[in-house]
Amino acid sequence: MKKTLLALVVAGFVLAGCDQQAAPESPSQTETETAAVVEHQAQADDASVTEVPVTLPEVDQPEVTQPIADSAHSARNALDWDGTYTGILPCADCEGIKTELIVKKDGTFILTEVYLGKEGNAFEYEGSFNWNTAGNTIALPGAGDGAVQYFVGENQLFRLDREGNRVEGDLASHYVLRKQ
Repeated sequence: MKKTLLALVVAGFVLAGCDQQAAPESPSQTETETAAVVEHQAQADDASVTEVPVTLPEVDQPEVTQPIADSAHSARNALDWDGTYTGILPCADCEGIKTELIVKKDGTFILTEVYLGKEGNAFEYEGSFNWNTAGNTIALPGAGDGAVQYFVGENQLFRLDREGNRVEGDLASHYVLRKQ
């Protein structure tokens, strides 16, 4: 009985040695089943039970891979981002801010803002815009009282808050300029 147990353990090591893949950190199903058979046979030796040969199925472990982001593509080099974008942005003390932003391939912009419901509240800013290092956000220096930033999407620009984050909540869909 001990020879059979030894032969089974040796066969398990031989089969495990034939596997060309790296061993996982946790025991595989085959190793667990082999251990269960060895334990069963040890109990059978103690109880004088007749041996039944067990053939373990070979189980292929799927290789798990994580997708790798393609750092060569960004909004800056993959989207047709230049053009005229319009929309009405929320306003704290007026009906809304009618906004037109023209971004050009040469890195310049023209931003026109009209505060609806107020007289004489039209503002125009011109200058050069900057891309962030990820190539997905433009900043308009000198436009307004703070850092005006837009996240560049497919045929739309998303106005970002003062910290450079997307606006969330009920009004999030109102902070979008659409390409004309």
